[in-house]
Amino acid sequence: MKIALFSDIHANLPALEAFFEDLKKHQPDATYCLGDLVGYNIWPNEVINTIREHQIPTIAGNYDFGIGRKSDDCGCAYKSDEEKANGAVSISFTNQIVKDEERAYLRTLPVHINLEFQLNGEKVNILLVHGSPRRINEYLFEDRADKSMLRIMRDAHADVMCFGHTHKPYHKTLLDDDEHSIYRHAINIGSIGKPKDGDQRGCYVIIDIDENFARGKEDSISVDFIRFKYDVEKAAKAVEDSILPNAYAEALRIAK
Repeated sequence: MKIALFSDIHANLPALEAFFEDLKKHQPDATYCLGDLVGYNIWPNEVINTIREHQIPTIAGNYDFGIGRKSDDCGCAYKSDEEKANGAVSISFTNQIVKDEERAYLRTLPVHINLEFQLNGEKVNILLVHGSPRRINEYLFEDRADKSMLRIMRDAHADVMCFGHTHKPYHKTLLDDDEHSIYRHAINIGSIGKPKDGDQRGCYVIIDIDENFARGKEDSISVDFIRFKYDVEKAAKAVEDSILPNAYAEALRIAK
C-alpha cells in the first residue's frame, strides 16, 4: 500500500502544479496534505482551490489556522527582528488577498488525521500532523532526542507519525523497548513550496507499507523522499513583483 504525503506549499502554485504532475508517475493508493497552504507567495486562493479540486484530505498548518481566523499571528518562530518584520508583511498581505470562501475553507481543516489499518493481523496507527500532536506549530527537528520523540508518539498512540512545518525532510526508525520491542517511524515529509534543506526542488514522501506488516519488523514501512523540479524563477519573480519582501524570493532560490 502506497500513501503519498505533501506539505508546506505556502502559496507556491508553480510548485503545487509540478507536484501533481510528478505524482502521476507514482500512482499512490491515497494522498494527504499536511497543511500550510498559504503564506509567503501570491497564490493562496489558487493553491486552496487546487487542493479542493483534487479533493485531497488536508489538515491545517499553523499559517492556515491564522489566516482562517484573519489573525495577524501565523504561529511562526522567527529568529530575528528582520524575519519578524518580513513575516508581518507576509501575513498582512495574505490576509488582504485571501477571499471569504477560501478563508472559510481553511477554518474547516482538522488539526490532525489518524489512519488506522488492520494489516496481517496487526493494527497500525498512522498519525498525520502539521507540527506535532501537541501543538500545530511545534518544531520536530531531526536532532530531537529519540526518547523525546518516542514519548510524543506513545502519548499519541502513533506507530507512524508524519509531519512537516520545519521544511527539512528526514525519517527516523525508533526501537521502542518499553512497548515490547516494536518499531515506530517519525517522518518529516519536507516542503513542496518552500524547501529549507539546501535543495530548491520540491519534496514529498511516499510511504510503502508491506502487506506482511509487523510492528516488530523494522522494514515493514519504507519511505521514499521524492524530489521534483518546478519553475523556481517564476515563483521567485512573483514575490519580487509583489509587496512581499525579496528575501522570500531569494529563499526559494537557495532553499534556506
